Amino acid sequence: MQRTTLILLLLLLSLSLPAKTKKPVQGDREYWASLAYKMAQPVLENMAHGTLQKNMMTEFSPSFDNRNRKVLYMECFGRLMAGIAPWLALPDDDTAEGIKRHQLRTWSLQAYKNAVDKQSPDYLCWGIGGQNLVDAAYIAESFVRAYDALWKPLDHATKERYLKEFAALRKIDPPYTNWLLFSSTIESFIAKATADDPSLHVAYDQYRVNSACRKMEEWYVGDGWYSDGPAFAFDYYSSYVFHPMYLETLKSMIDAKANTRLDYQRYYDRELLRCQKYAIILERLISPEGTFPVFGRSIPYRMAAMQPLALMAWQRTLPKELTNGQVRAALTKVMHRMFDKENNFNAGGYLTIGFCGHQPAVADWYTNNGSLYMTTLAFMPLGLPADDPFWTDPAQPWTQVKAWNGQDFTKDHRWQDEITTKDKW
Repeated sequence: MQRTTLILLLLLLSLSLPAKTKKPVQGDREYWASLAYKMAQPVLENMAHGTLQKNMMTEFSPSFDNRNRKVLYMECFGRLMAGIAPWLALPDDDTAEGIKRHQLRTWSLQAYKNAVDKQSPDYLCWGIGGQNLVDAAYIAESFVRAYDALWKPLDHATKERYLKEFAALRKIDPPYTNWLLFSSTIESFIAKATADDPSLHVAYDQYRVNSACRKMEEWYVGDGWYSDGPAFAFDYYSSYVFHPMYLETLKSMIDAKANTRLDYQRYYDRELLRCQKYAIILERLISPEGTFPVFGRSIPYRMAAMQPLALMAWQRTLPKELTNGQVRAALTKVMHRMFDKENNFNAGGYLTIGFCGHQPAVADWYTNNGSLYMTTLAFMPLGLPADDPFWTDPAQPWTQVKAWNGQDFTKDHRWQDEITTKDKW
């Protein structure tokens, strides 16, 4: 009897206790946005207040060369903004994501001003070395990717300062590699900005644009791959630089209505097809477990290896072989695999050197933890609204999932250009 009474009492007690609720599972977009905010918040909040160079917890490669270490801050800011610019370009709304996005945009606009204001503690180290050409190009790229939201709202004096800083970098002679596209990205942006606003009195350098375009055609090796200069290098620089910056150089020249020897529209149409082919390759590199092969230099750029795939998704130009559901599912799986468990952030909330966690031994001689914000380049689909099919289509298995589970999947094939170009005169 006593035992029965005890059981009844325990049962009543259990019914009176609040039920344990499961933590709701984050949706894909919510997860992407939370991760992007986590990367951006400490950088932009500090830079908006002029305290990034004071407060950022920095880290340099064990083999870092003798360049000025202040290049880190321009690397961090430019690369971060190039990745999250499409997201910040979305209109405001009263969702939790929208509120955070508005805050980031507000910080960003002030950070842009501080970056070229010599009176600000966070004035960037323009012109102190060749590295500045690289990261000025990422800043220009961020303006291209969110022209109305991040460039147009800047005051006229700030715009003039940017164009003068950009033009001053012509003193840097870029190496005969992907660096030619850093020059062309900057110059084509100047062409676009000055065509849009003739009161900006800095002319673009046509030769730096057209010579880069011609070299890209010489260095294209087929099936979506570019050679990094005269010698082919098996790495992800077709992802980090070639496809995105070549496409954006051409698009900026089209927007500027530039009349030169090159037919930029035909060049763009051809490069878009090349990028689509390369996006197919990138999707096929993602394993069922959400990993992709680690090879080449600049390994700590992490998810920047997937930038062209993200770019095609954001621009709604995915090739017919790829669906929104499979691309979103694949990229989300990689993000979870890379960022959920490993130590990718230091105590100050800044990225650490590594690929999947803190792995400083994989750093190259030019790597610092500002460099690593290249990983945000894979977040461009956040620039699509929440009701876009990229986010609302059901998740689908990607190629390697289907291949390794006995399901039908699309076969691969050799791809060849069919669009030809020639000088106008």
